[in-house]
Amino acid sequence: MNAIDNLSVNSIRVLSADAIQKANSGHPGLPLGCAPAAYELWANHMNHNPANPSWANRDRFILSGGHGSMLLYSLLHLFGYGLKKEDIMNFRQVGSLTPGHPEYGHTVGVEATTGPLGAGMGMAVGMALAEKHLASIFNKDNYPVVDHYTYVLGGDGCMMEGISSEAFSLAGTLGLGKLIVLYDSNKISIEGSTDIAFRENVEERMRAFGFQTITVEDGTNTDAIGLAIEAAKAETERPSFITIKTEIGYGCPAKQGKASAHGEPLGVDNVKAMRENLNWPYEEPFFVPEEVYEHFAKMAREKADVEAAWNVMFAAYCEEFPEMEELWEKYHANVTPEALINNEKFWLEKEKPEATRSLSGKMLNLLKDEMPNLIGGSADLGPSNKTEMKGAGDFSAETPEGRNLHFGVRESAMAAIGNGIMLHGGLRAYVATFFVFSDYVKPMARLSALMNIPLTYVFTHDSIGVGEDGPTHEPIEQLAMLRAMPNLRVFRPCDATETSAAWLTAATSQKNPTALVLTRQNLNPVAGSSKEALKGGYVIDDCEGMPEAILIASGSEVDLAVKAKAELEAEGRKVRVVSMPCMELFEEQSAEYRESVLPKAVRRRVVVEALSDFGWGRYVGLDGAYVTMKGFGASGPAGKLFEKFGFTVENVVNTVKAL
Repeated sequence: MNAIDNLSVNSIRVLSADAIQKANSGHPGLPLGCAPAAYELWANHMNHNPANPSWANRDRFILSGGHGSMLLYSLLHLFGYGLKKEDIMNFRQVGSLTPGHPEYGHTVGVEATTGPLGAGMGMAVGMALAEKHLASIFNKDNYPVVDHYTYVLGGDGCMMEGISSEAFSLAGTLGLGKLIVLYDSNKISIEGSTDIAFRENVEERMRAFGFQTITVEDGTNTDAIGLAIEAAKAETERPSFITIKTEIGYGCPAKQGKASAHGEPLGVDNVKAMRENLNWPYEEPFFVPEEVYEHFAKMAREKADVEAAWNVMFAAYCEEFPEMEELWEKYHANVTPEALINNEKFWLEKEKPEATRSLSGKMLNLLKDEMPNLIGGSADLGPSNKTEMKGAGDFSAETPEGRNLHFGVRESAMAAIGNGIMLHGGLRAYVATFFVFSDYVKPMARLSALMNIPLTYVFTHDSIGVGEDGPTHEPIEQLAMLRAMPNLRVFRPCDATETSAAWLTAATSQKNPTALVLTRQNLNPVAGSSKEALKGGYVIDDCEGMPEAILIASGSEVDLAVKAKAELEAEGRKVRVVSMPCMELFEEQSAEYRESVLPKAVRRRVVVEALSDFGWGRYVGLDGAYVTMKGFGASGPAGKLFEKFGFTVENVVNTVKAL
């Protein structure tokens, strides 16, 4: 390592330590130990342009160990991504551009929100998958317009989390040769040596997954790290896994190699001792020598030249292949709501009783032709979820042009990979599984919502209607769980019209992920269902004048509510039925509209939904009642279960009368 490289690496270390010390909060261990590897990668191997952070063909870098965020912020500051010294000094403060963990959409240059360990690993696999697919669509001889790498850096915690094994197993199967994992192997966790809980041979595991494995024995040797990265880039058939043996908290004599370096400030005296140990002659906090800034600025200009050369090549590509330029624009543009919602072919006919999962499959196959960048699949449940795009081919190591993804039984990784595909850009993704297994999906769906990326989740087999598989496969509390999540739209349609509205909402969303919650069993078409479902809640069957009572239902229970209303009406009672397929969309409507659907003066309200009643209180109030699940389900034919648990016309009618 020459003098300027050494000074640059230590600049990263000192900035990180100073920021964490000033905040009196943070994780210095990873930035101090990984500074040489990160610098070598960003300076000498990654194609990126600080002047244009959204360049389509940039290499992606994900810090899966997001607690080490000051490593990333230091790089972004030094390379000129817009983070000022004041931002570094404001680390972990309210409203700052340098929050405790990297947040996508908040800080320029952050490719993914990483907090839960291992999540970044899964999202990196999604980005590498997206690159491989897009390259197969767009690249021509002499025109590698999609040709970049995905780098992800994480440590022992990321490798312990099961999601990383799920994701890497699939990455090896799919031959994602442009995925390069940098493993910060320092053998320290919060509780001490990793030997207390983690003694496996990680490299052997990665080889079993189908990775090329490379080991760098000295994490301070940037030359060795550089050779390892180049060897990884040279392997095109397999993803690569580089073990870099580091010391946590490197450079701080009292903390180096110790668990205490992980998640607490070094302390004023230890920061001073670190400066001395690193031969850093500057006592002023946050000081970086001008020659270091000039060095990084020079590298940034060189990296801008790489994009400039790509732009020249892309312009020639567009001139020679104008049809591909048009397709590129279509892939990278958002579908406007008007293009779909006002097109009658995207509104399914209410022809016969049909499961909403089947109706969803029809919608998916209508949308796939309008949206050529639509890609997705299921966690080994495609035939049950009805998520196959007919004629679109299967994505595999051999056929990366296929649009149907097979995730295997890997729900957590599936959702993370879906996030990664969306974050990459150029593609619109969906993922699918049984609704009860949304428990596995939830942490990554939370990241979708937090990052404002409109990934679509297809959840089928949505209630006790699952039937004979019994309570382990019958969701109860899952709908309430997802409805509790900020920024996630949860859509449970009752028939063909509402299923169309659900998919059109999902396909045109710009920042809200959408969960489509769909039935296994056939549902009768509901006469009053309409495009008003796009508002989330609407009057689907009304009475004359002001109602005495309101029935509110979603999904399979809307038809039941309509039948109960008919019986009550025959007895001279005035009842309104409100379909509420999506609470979140309903809450986005005006107060006047919501009042017109659920007038405050009508306090006799009954919710009918074959799931938990949790979350319905704001619509039911103190005077209302519930026909919902009070416990877990049971094994038996679906029809018998609905009777057993009170989802009958008689019970709904009696519940209304009791009010």
